[in-house]
Amino acid sequence: MKREDVIVSEAQILEQKEFINKIRTINVARSSKPMAYVVTYGCQQNENDSERIRGMLCEAGYDFCNDAKDADIIIYNTCAVREHAELKVYGNLGALKALKRKKPELIIGVCGCMMQQEHVAKRIKQKYTHVDIIFGTHTLYTLPQLIYNVLDTHERSINVIDAHGYIAEDMPIRREGDVLAYVSVMYGCNNFCSYCIVPYVRGRERSRSCEDIIREVREVASEGYKEVMLLGQNVNSYGNDLDEEIDFSDLLVRVCEVEGIERIRFMTSHPKDFNEKLIETIASNKKICNQLHLPLQAGSDDVLLKMNRKYTSGDYIKKVQAVRKRIPDITLTTDIIVGFPTETNEDFEKTIDVLKEVRFDSIYSFIYSKRTGTPAAKLEMALDDAQIHKNFDRLLEVQNEISKQINDSYIGRICDVLVEGRSKTDDNVVSGRTEGGKIVHIKDADESLKGKIVRVKITAAKTWFLTGEIVPN
Repeated sequence: MKREDVIVSEAQILEQKEFINKIRTINVARSSKPMAYVVTYGCQQNENDSERIRGMLCEAGYDFCNDAKDADIIIYNTCAVREHAELKVYGNLGALKALKRKKPELIIGVCGCMMQQEHVAKRIKQKYTHVDIIFGTHTLYTLPQLIYNVLDTHERSINVIDAHGYIAEDMPIRREGDVLAYVSVMYGCNNFCSYCIVPYVRGRERSRSCEDIIREVREVASEGYKEVMLLGQNVNSYGNDLDEEIDFSDLLVRVCEVEGIERIRFMTSHPKDFNEKLIETIASNKKICNQLHLPLQAGSDDVLLKMNRKYTSGDYIKKVQAVRKRIPDITLTTDIIVGFPTETNEDFEKTIDVLKEVRFDSIYSFIYSKRTGTPAAKLEMALDDAQIHKNFDRLLEVQNEISKQINDSYIGRICDVLVEGRSKTDDNVVSGRTEGGKIVHIKDADESLKGKIVRVKITAAKTWFLTGEIVPN
């Protein structure tokens, strides 16, 4: 796949900006400013895509609301990784039919990973005829044209293509937070894990140029952001498709040089590609947070083989040991799938064994979700649904105990916490994160600390968060 085949040209970007101007002219002529309602499902990559959707809408003259009933345009940015997320989208779309009858001029759009599945896009086209705009991950940058077509012709506007994916630079973006900024460094995935739909809906791996990434990081720094999260389906593959000699470790070093950015995080790393150079890069640069999300998925080598993960549990444990030897205070998180088709109770016990040996700070755990079109979808289930849920509950029980024990060890420590804002439940409490990403609720503090790194003494611990008080200077 040649670079010129995946880069959206300047002329194409300019064309979309012209459509933005046309929409803004229409919106300015309205009696009141039109409102947009954007709903995001799925991962941080989807969140970052929604920030670009909001950016285009904002430039086109829309403001934003928190209720679909108040909106003039509604966009659902969908996730295809698990069935539950898909069913939720279908339910919400169905509920919008009545709203569309009350407000015929309302524009309803659906985009994202679900739309890259042919059977899903076909279902929405046929069953949800009140949906005006349908577009996929590869055509997100064409949203202005799609909206203008609906405003101009009052007909449906659809742009879903089967492709390896594209990179569209220099499109507007409106970020949700004002402390942490997401910056995508690459898109797509080449790993083809047998259970995963991502390579089919996100396309093949394609890296943004280092120059474009650094430019965006400088922009967010100039806007006052203190922390960036570098995103990619497998950041360890960054640079493999570029002409220049650069890998993810090199990129991290370059990002560290940007003034104003105080913390750098990234996700996700694939264990098979995680190497000594990256460990050394994290350890040697103060700005790179001592936090690592390294998906295990399963502790059984037989299951890992069927998953096409390309490592063994032993390989994984050795890499964790190497990380902890060089970075003793690393905060380690992971993903676990329970109930993969071939997983037996014996296989599951091996996952429990790895949890007890590695002692993750926390895990993101999921029950296997069959995805049409993936190799795993053709496999017979080894366990019934009741046993899978029983195993899932046990996994959470074991991990919750580990998480609580680790968090208890923080009591009495003094941690640097980047304050993100006021607590949702107490006006006298602000919340932030340690370098390791642990949530800390700070008592008797006010929102003027937002965006600042403060020293906090941890006074109490729960399974999911810590509580503390500011240490006087």
